Parts: sequence; structure tokens; C-alpha cells
Amino acid sequence: MIEDLSLHHEPVGNLFPRPASREEWERYRLSPEQVEAFRRDGFLAGVRLLTDEQVEALRRELEEVSDPKHPGHSLLYEFHSNESSDPNTILFHALGAWRLAPGLHDVLWNPAFLVPASQLLGGAVRFWHDQIFWKPPRHGGVVAWHQDYSYWTRTQPMAHLTCWIGLDDATVDNGCLHYVPGSHRWPLLPITGLAGDMNAIQSVLTEEQKAAFRPVPAELKKGYAAFHDAMTVHGSYENRTDRPRRAVVINVFRDGVRSASDRPHLVGVPPIPAGEPMGGQFFPLLFDPERLV
Repeated sequence: MIEDLSLHHEPVGNLFPRPASREEWERYRLSPEQVEAFRRDGFLAGVRLLTDEQVEALRRELEEVSDPKHPGHSLLYEFHSNESSDPNTILFHALGAWRLAPGLHDVLWNPAFLVPASQLLGGAVRFWHDQIFWKPPRHGGVVAWHQDYSYWTRTQPMAHLTCWIGLDDATVDNGCLHYVPGSHRWPLLPITGLAGDMNAIQSVLTEEQKAAFRPVPAELKKGYAAFHDAMTVHGSYENRTDRPRRAVVINVFRDGVRSASDRPHLVGVPPIPAGEPMGGQFFPLLFDPERLV
């Protein structure tokens, strides 16, 4: 029997030590220049969140969770051994690993993540859901251009943030993230598919947006992260190298976001009635800067 770690709204291990004082929390703060860059561009890359030891621990757990025979897969919200629309490429993608593995659970309470997330959201941080992405060597598929919030309109208002954490060095050659600077100020775009045609988004852009569509790569060393606004257009190309490109993604929103649907927000999760604040077992409060030690 696999324990459902969503019942624990605090770390279950010691991989991510909790600061013992306000001063220790403060050392994780982003600089004013970093916050300004995020507000201007809609993303911020190059924030170190994991030590090498923490990276190795999460890699081991990712290996276990990605096994189709893992006994806890009934707890996952989604599991795609290959979400690519091209059978010649592979894009492993899963949601809900925080319920299965202690490190992938506890990374949600990583102080190096929580403090910047609170700064960028402008308040207390509540969990939305996690993701794992894995592009294997030579055959890693693309993640097509999209805005995260286009998939999340069942929650309102848009006060969401995504944190992409590399478990390998992410480069242009192995499929790092690319962002369209300033696109977080665009309106919500129609969904054109997550794992298919990289050119599909062009069909829903205005001429002005097409002219501004100048993606930039966010290359990262392992253990480093990129934060982005949930309206920022982003995607990633195929892995053309002999090494994997693995990542853990943490999606959060500012405390106070409400349900906008009477249907379940994630597979297997009881619904929260429309208009009610998001919370409970599956959407825990991770961090409130007003309650620091």
C-alpha cells in the first residue's frame, strides 16, 4: 500500500531544511532587479533552487515514478509515457508525483522556491499541481507554444505562477524552455495543443503579436529554475543530444484564488464549488510571508 502524501501539508523528510529564523528566510529573496525583470518580461530564469544532492534525490524518485508498473500510479492525476503526437519522438509527462515520493512532495516546501514565489505572486502561496517532464536522448519531443492559464481557467482570478526546475543542464540543443518576452500582457489565446505542431500558435496570433513573437532561450544549469507568469507564451523544442532533459514543475497561485467550476479540478480530486476558495487536501497553503518565524 502506497501512502498518499497529499495528506501531509508539511515536509515528510529532511531533504529541504526549514530556516530557523527570519534572517535565514530572507537570504532566499530575489533582488529588486530580478523582480523588475519578471514584471517586464513575464519570466525570470537562473534562480538556483536545488543543491547537487537534492537534484540526485529527485532524479532517483523521477526514475521510480516514471515506471509504468509503479504501484502508486492510481494516485497520479495524469500519466503519459508519451504525450507526443509524433510516434518517433517521446515526451514523458505526469501530474501528481507529489503524492507518491517524499522528495517530490517536499520540494513544494523548499524555502529557495517559496520565498521567490511569494515575492512574484505578491502574497501567500497555495499549491495548484506539479508536473514532471522528461525528454529522452535524441528522441525527446517538443512542448508546443502555449500559455499555462489557457488550461487553468477553471480557477479565477489569474494569479498563477509556474516554476520550472531543471534536473539536467537545459540547453538549446536538448530542448530548454523558450519564452516570448512581454507576452504575459497579451490576452488569453485559444488552445492550439501542447505536444504537437510548434507553428500551430501562429494561426491564433494577431499581426502585432506575430511581429512581437521573438522567443528567447532560457538555458539553465541543473538545480536552477525559471519562473514564469501563467500568461507568458512559452514552449520547448526537441532534444537532439545524447543526454536526457528532465524537469520538475511546480504550479502555484496566490492564496484567495477561487474555483470557477463545479467539476473536479484534477482527475480523482473532489470538486470545489464555483465561487469557493481553492484549498483543502489537494491545494495546501505552502507559505505565508506574514507568518514567518
